[in-house]
This record gives sequence, structure tokens and C-alpha cells, in this order.
Amino acid sequence: MLIGLISDTHDHVPHIKRAVELFRKRQTALVLHAGDYCSPFTIPHFEGLNLKGIFGNNDGDKYLLLQKCNEIDAELYGDFMELQAGGLNIAVYHGTHQPITRALRRSGNYDVVVSGHTHSVVEKEIGNTLAVNPGTAHGFDEEATAVLLETESRELEIVRLD
Repeated sequence: MLIGLISDTHDHVPHIKRAVELFRKRQTALVLHAGDYCSPFTIPHFEGLNLKGIFGNNDGDKYLLLQKCNEIDAELYGDFMELQAGGLNIAVYHGTHQPITRALRRSGNYDVVVSGHTHSVVEKEIGNTLAVNPGTAHGFDEEATAVLLETESRELEIVRLD
């Protein structure tokens, strides 16, 4: 199963469109967003994807973000999500509080822990847990990225959006 990972889009519509195009082209079965969409107007650009996400610390109107997600059949959880996909136990947390991120990664309860917030790509094994931060899809004058995760092999592909 191929899963798209994205975080910290921060209203950057051109990069959101490139990520969505990538996810469609590569036929991802699922897209996980680790928060910081920021404004609700960005949500419709994800239409047609199997999108599940959480809130980040910069997400403004949470009610309207939820409403926009409902309109495109996306699922937006609170500040934390855990799910099973492709035979893996996955946790998604924005990463606002680094001690929580570290605890999730070290807990041994998850095969994959996806976080965002730092705007830096992270891919490392901690015990049997794959810790992944897809970086920032916005880019902020640096590299804009998204990640593809192949669940069977647990291999990651970092993709530049700019």
C-alpha cells in the first residue's frame, strides 16, 4: 500500500496542487496530513484523495476546517490520530510539543509515527518504529517536500514540490 504524507502546507496552494497531483499520479491509497493547513480555503484542493488529518498549532478556524473536510469526504481528527493501514499501526501528531513526539516514537506502540511542525524532513528508525516528518509542503524559501511511504517495505521516498 502506498501512503502519501504531507504536513505544514500553510496555505501554499501551488505546492498543495503539486502534492495532490503527485498523490494521484502515484495512486496513493491514503494521504495523511500532519497539520497546519492554516486556512479552510485550502481543503477543497485535496478533493478526491482518501485524506485523513489532524490539527496543527497554526490551524485557525477549526470548525470551518472540519466543515470543509466533511464536504470532500476527508476525515479531520483532533490533535492526534492513530490508525491501521497497510498492516502498520500508525500514529499522527503534529509535533507541537517535542517531548510528546519523542515519547510516541519511543513507545514501541506504533510501527510508524508521523509528525510535522519542525519543517524539517526526518526519517529514522527508533527501535522498531519508523519516525517520519515529511517536512513542510510550504517550503518557506527552502525545500518544499512531501513523502511517499510504501507500507510493505517501509521504504520512504522524499519528493520535492518546488
